[in-house]
Amino acid sequence: MAALRTKTLAATAATGAALLLGAALAQPAAAVEFPHSAVAYFATGSNLTGTQFAVDTTDTGCHNLPAPANSAVDFTAADIKVYFNADCTTGLPGKTGDTAYALGSLHWANFPYPAVSYRVVG
Repeated sequence: MAALRTKTLAATAATGAALLLGAALAQPAAAVEFPHSAVAYFATGSNLTGTQFAVDTTDTGCHNLPAPANSAVDFTAADIKVYFNADCTTGLPGKTGDTAYALGSLHWANFPYPAVSYRVVG
């Protein structure tokens, strides 16, 4: 009985050590560097990487991005409507339709298609 208890204790200790080691070495699935102030911008890469294009949240006109963006952050009080076609035209890339993306205040996103234009809506 004492031998069984010793084996069980050893197995429990080994399992606990393995769990602690795994937790210590674990990395987040998506390591995104978030801004620490009120800011809104588009980024050419996913997870807010690549070239960044600032958004003036006081300008509610339509804006074409200088290059397609795969992600954006909006840590302001405004909402941003994102389009996958130039000139704030709704629809999937190169097609007509009603598709657009609503990037809400205090959010960030990776887009399903490259963003090409946007409008601040609130």
